[in-house]
Amino acid sequence: MKNKINIYLPSPRGFCAGVDRAIEIVKKSIDKYGAPVYVRHEIVHNKYVVESLKKIGAIFVEELDEIKDTSRPVIFSAHGVPKSVPKEASNLKMEYIDATCPLVSKVHREAENLNKKGYRILLIGHKNHPEVIGTMGQLPKGQIDLIENEDDAKGYRNENKNLAFVTQTTLSVDDTKNIISILKKKFPDIKEPAKEDICYATTNRQKAVKEIAKKCDMFFVIGSHNSSNSLRLVEVAKKSGCENSKLIHSEKDIPIDDIIKCKSIGVSSGASAPEALVKRFIDNIKEKVDVEIKEFVVAKENVIFKTPRKLEV
Repeated sequence: MKNKINIYLPSPRGFCAGVDRAIEIVKKSIDKYGAPVYVRHEIVHNKYVVESLKKIGAIFVEELDEIKDTSRPVIFSAHGVPKSVPKEASNLKMEYIDATCPLVSKVHREAENLNKKGYRILLIGHKNHPEVIGTMGQLPKGQIDLIENEDDAKGYRNENKNLAFVTQTTLSVDDTKNIISILKKKFPDIKEPAKEDICYATTNRQKAVKEIAKKCDMFFVIGSHNSSNSLRLVEVAKKSGCENSKLIHSEKDIPIDDIIKCKSIGVSSGASAPEALVKRFIDNIKEKVDVEIKEFVVAKENVIFKTPRKLEV
C-alpha cells in the first residue's frame, strides 16, 4: 500500500497580471508582425515560458546591438528598462513594444517625480536585478542610491535633507519593513511612497506561503533561480516554520525520496511560473504516493492589465 501525503496548495500562486500581460504582448506581437520578433532580456524569469515563446517565433537577446534585422520589432521585458534602451531603439529606427509591468512603471514615475522635486532617492532592492537596473536607469547617474539590506540602511550617510525611498516590487515584505523602519529612525523626514511599491501579487503569494509553511515537513516553490519573487517565497517559507524549503527549477531537482517520507508538504509557485509546472510536479509525486490536495486561499486576484492598443490586429 502506498504512503499518503497531504499537499497544501496556497492560493494565489503562479502568474500575476503583469506576467500574463507580458506573455500576451509577445504572442500578440507575433500575430501582428509575424515571426521573428525580438525580446530584450527574458520576458519573465522562467525557462519554460521562454522556451515556449521561442517555439512560436520569439528571439531573445540581452542587448539591442545583438539584433541583426532592425526592421523587426523588439519587446522590452516585464522588469522594465533604463531610459537609454528606448532611446537606443529609436536611434536604430526599431519599432519597440514595452511590456514593463504597470506596477514597475508606477515606481519609475515615482522616482522621476521625486527627482524633479529635488529629492535624493534611495531604492530598496537587489543589485543587478533587471528591475533595479531599469529603475535606477530612469534618473541621471548618481541621483539614486541602492539599499540592499539592513546593514546598508544602517550605514547610509547623506547630508541631503530631502530624502525619499522607493522599492523593487518583488521583495520580501517583512525584510523590507525592517529596512524601512531603520531608514525612518535615521531619517525621520524621509518621504515614503503614497502606496506601497511591493506589488499585490508578491504580497499575496508571501502571505499564502506564510499561512501554510508551519504545517509542512517540506515546502517547494516552483520557479527559476533568477526569479526574485520565487526566491523570496523560499525565504518566507523557511522563516515561517518550514526550514526544509527548496526552489524547484526543473524536474531533475525533485527530491522524491525525501518527499515520500513526509506527511505534509507545501507547493507554491513564483509569479512567473505557469500552473502547468505545479501540476507536473504533483503528478511526479502521485506516481510514488497517494496524495490529498488541500487548497488554501488567502486572497482572490482579479487584476487585469490591458495590452497596448497598437497590438490589436
